[in-house]
Amino acid sequence: MIRNRRISPDRIAHAATVIDPVFLNSPQFEAESLGKRLACRIIVKVETLNPIRSFKGRGAEYLVSSPLGKPDLVCSTAGNFGQGMAYAARKRGLPITIFVAADANPLKVERMRALGADVRFARSVDEATAAKAFANENGGLLVEDGRDVAIAEGAGTIGLELLRWPERFDAILVPLGDGSLLAGVSCAVKASHPSTQMIGVCAAGSPAMERSWRLGRVQEDRADTIADGLAVSRPHPEAVADLTGLVDDIILAEDGEMLEAMRFAHQELGLVLEPSGAAGLAGLICSHERFHDQLVGVILTGGNLTAEQIRKWLMA
Repeated sequence: MIRNRRISPDRIAHAATVIDPVFLNSPQFEAESLGKRLACRIIVKVETLNPIRSFKGRGAEYLVSSPLGKPDLVCSTAGNFGQGMAYAARKRGLPITIFVAADANPLKVERMRALGADVRFARSVDEATAAKAFANENGGLLVEDGRDVAIAEGAGTIGLELLRWPERFDAILVPLGDGSLLAGVSCAVKASHPSTQMIGVCAAGSPAMERSWRLGRVQEDRADTIADGLAVSRPHPEAVADLTGLVDDIILAEDGEMLEAMRFAHQELGLVLEPSGAAGLAGLICSHERFHDQLVGVILTGGNLTAEQIRKWLMA
C-alpha cells in the first residue's frame, strides 16, 4: 500500500465520480499489430477522443470541481492543460486567464479562446512567470500543473481504468512532463498492483524531470524538444517528491523516436498523436528488448497537431 503521500488513492476514486464523463472511460485495447512488431503484448489507452483531444481534462475537471467561491483562475500552459482548464472553467461559469509562450501551438491557442479563455502571450518572461505575476497583481487563483495535487489525482483515474484489464500489467509507460500524470497513474496502479513497473518517458531534449527524479532533488536543464507538452526546464519540488518511491524507471526518448512513434500509431492504429502524446510508445520502441514477451500498457495522451504539423510529421 502507498502511505503518507500527497496523492490519495481514495481521492483518485472520488475524482472518477465528479469528472465530466466525456473525459472518462477512454478506449483501451490490445494493439496486436504493434505487439507483433515489438515482440510484446501492448495495451493502448487512447486519451485523444474527447473535446480537447487530450487527457488534461481529467485533472482540470477535478481541480475546478471544488474551488473556493468563484475565483478568477490563472494558469500557464503549452496548450493541452490550458484547454482542459478552459473547458472546466466555462462549464462552471468561471473566468480564466491563460498565459502561453510566444511560439505556442496556434491550434491550441485558438481552441482555448474558443472555450472562452483570455489567452495572453508571455513575451518578456516565460509563461509560468507571467501567470504568477498576473495572479499576484490581480488577486487571481494561480493553478500550476505539477504542483496542485488535485490535477494528479484527476489524471490518476486513467490508472483505475487500466486496472480493469483482466490481466496484470508487467509495465505501464507514461509520458512525463510536469509529473502529474505519471504520479497519479502510478499511485492508482501501485496501490493495487505494486509489482507493476511504472515507467516515465521524458523527451531527451528536456531531461530535467528525469535528472531530478534520479538525484532526488530539483535539477534545472534545457527544454529543447518538439514535444511541447514535455518541455519542463525546472520541475516543481512537489512533483519530484510525488514520483519518488512510486516510479521504477524513466526513459529518455529522442525527438526522432517520438516522430517514429507518431507514424507507427498513425499507420497501425489510425491515430493522430502529437509528439508528447506518443512519448510512451516512443519509450517502448527505443527500449523494446527489455519488455520482450511482457504485457505492457501505453498511455497515448494527446493529439493536437496543426495542419502543417500533420503534413510535415505524418505525411512525409
